[in-house]
Amino acid sequence: MDYARMRAIAEELLEHAPEPVVGAEITGNGIFMMMSPSRPHELIAMRLRRQLDHQLADGLVAHTGGEVEDVSIGKLRRPDLIVVPEEIFAEETMDPFHPRDLSLVAEIVSPTNHSNDYTEKMQDYPAMGIPLYLLVDPRKGTAAVMSDPGPGPDGLRCYRARHDYVFGDKVAVGEWTVDTSEFPRYQM
Repeated sequence: MDYARMRAIAEELLEHAPEPVVGAEITGNGIFMMMSPSRPHELIAMRLRRQLDHQLADGLVAHTGGEVEDVSIGKLRRPDLIVVPEEIFAEETMDPFHPRDLSLVAEIVSPTNHSNDYTEKMQDYPAMGIPLYLLVDPRKGTAAVMSDPGPGPDGLRCYRARHDYVFGDKVAVGEWTVDTSEFPRYQM
């Protein structure tokens, strides 16, 4: 099925979705309805946004919400946090953000669907050309920063640099620093 048709189906599904559904993602594997995240998940996103807000250059903002769409590769994603130019919010549109406008995407791994962040998004974000991907995993108490999107050995775009950390580390994310000691682990 082509991407435009999948997008139309996702929009129709969202019109009839129950309240815990907050959005949809479209991947090569189909349409996925997204549920409201847990409070611990949202706490980490809020603390990450707060940390970045104090470090971002004028004109950039950390935003916890919104969709990122790359029609050319047929992907629609809903990252937990993005860093984008503030001027984009003045645009009179309901369209998703374009990946070329993002400096960073961050994902906080959910307790139940971790393969999405570790596998699918690890392929989608570099394919979209997003320069930095921060992956925070409260299940394990770890964080990873992926950067340098470009052709990999198989010719597909991938992140060619990865740095792993544990909670408690100060993490270099591009020109910013994230203090992971502020992030709680999930109580499982």
